[in-house]
Amino acid sequence: MKTLYLLRHAKSSWDNPGLKDEERPLNERGFRAATVMGLYFAQCGFRPDVILCSTARRALETLDQVRPRLAGKPALTIDKAIYRADSAALLALVRDLPETAGSALIVGHNPALEEFALSLAGSGAKELRAGMAEKYPTGALAVLSLPKQPWAEVSWKAAELRNFTSPKDLV
Repeated sequence: MKTLYLLRHAKSSWDNPGLKDEERPLNERGFRAATVMGLYFAQCGFRPDVILCSTARRALETLDQVRPRLAGKPALTIDKAIYRADSAALLALVRDLPETAGSALIVGHNPALEEFALSLAGSGAKELRAGMAEKYPTGALAVLSLPKQPWAEVSWKAAELRNFTSPKDLV
């Protein structure tokens, strides 16, 4: 069984309207939420072998709050493609994951992350799927289990949604 963790970046700041979108940092609420999610990763024992993160500052700052709380030393790839990716591009990234990885964390953006999670989740608790379909808020995490097959063969509706949690659920 493979595990895919899909973490949307935490709340970003709009204080400086002159910044390019990719350069927007987290705001105070975002830093708190990312820290809470990092603690949640640790409490649940979530252990990605590989991390793929967007190049956007808010995604990198979210990962900076989560990463120190992860067990092990996951391989990290910071990929500009995640910043503008759609759900099909995210699927292509997952299909390129190394077979030595049993789990992967993607830190990215909406709407792509939400569409990707919804398209992958063919099963799982109805209330989790409904909550995710209703809203995938900043800082939210979806945890999906995939059948024992190569990453290259991951397909739509093949995953089970095991968990969907937002920072608000934890405070």
